[in-house]
Amino acid sequence: MKSCLLIVKNKKNIFYGRESKNLCEILASFGYFFDRQLCVAYDDGEEITRAVKECKNYYDNVVIICPKVMGTIIKEYAAKIYGEQFDAFGVINGKDGLLFILDGDENNLLTPNKIAEYLNARCGGGRQSMYIKTVGAPQELIEDAVKKAKLLGGDIEFRVYGEHEDITVQALYSLNTTKATADEVLRVFATTLENYIYALEDISLEERLFQLLKLRRMKISVAESFTGGGICKRLVSVSGVSEVFYEGINSYSNESKEQRLGVEAVTLNSYGAVSPQVACQMAQSLIDSGNCDVSVATTGIAGPKSDNTQKPVGLCYIAVGLKQSVTAYKFNLSGNREEITETAINHALFLAYKSLK
Repeated sequence: MKSCLLIVKNKKNIFYGRESKNLCEILASFGYFFDRQLCVAYDDGEEITRAVKECKNYYDNVVIICPKVMGTIIKEYAAKIYGEQFDAFGVINGKDGLLFILDGDENNLLTPNKIAEYLNARCGGGRQSMYIKTVGAPQELIEDAVKKAKLLGGDIEFRVYGEHEDITVQALYSLNTTKATADEVLRVFATTLENYIYALEDISLEERLFQLLKLRRMKISVAESFTGGGICKRLVSVSGVSEVFYEGINSYSNESKEQRLGVEAVTLNSYGAVSPQVACQMAQSLIDSGNCDVSVATTGIAGPKSDNTQKPVGLCYIAVGLKQSVTAYKFNLSGNREEITETAINHALFLAYKSLK
């Protein structure tokens, strides 16, 4: 079964993929991918007609994205070419396959999830999904796990996606795959990626940490330097997090670290702000306050330039504190300022999760 995405747009506007990103991500989560993407100008009727005819002749499933003002005329073109009428959702479900029209009209009933429903019905029930959520797993290790899982047979496909080292492996399979095979696939990933997994369901890292804190009846506090409040932002994006989140301190300057977190001046002068000693004292201060059960502290160099200590851009230390101990972890991250910061945030949340697991 082959699928095509046809985008009809103003040729004067540069196409960056924003028009299709959400659609492609949602359909991919159901195991549906486009074999081809076409882009034509909305003021070229002949080219539009040619493209729709090509879609009808060579593809089983077609999605057309067009401007709202073009919706009616595109439907008229397509209905004539397909020789069939659209239903109430703006879908042709006929002998030549499925045709969907997304024209940006907020009153339309057709959504990416509705498209997936049609595809599931056409394909006999669709596919099931398993999720393996990881942080920091080496690419070669993920590839090795996928390779091992493929050897187990079944009609399982794998989708690997994510960013800033928060990577998800999605295994998609039909009802023809036995439960035993699916369970064995999950076991392969759980074994191979054991040290990097935070969830075996489709859930975010911050949601998983919230669940665990709530289960343990524990509170967390955060002291951030170079991550600039990013960890706190991720935590407060979770509904109900006030049950487990005590405070977040964005402590950038050395003076703030001394006055707000009790970091010793001698430590800052001897080792520098970007050091495991400072990260540990930041995290220890939060624990010593008696207001939290677990603490996270970050200090590092996000770039684009290093500080006057000549420590490399991307160097960072993340400390996780518990009442019995505080541990600092060293990372040398790569990328631009945003990439380094976001990756460090993911590692900080993951380390907090692992400390409580």
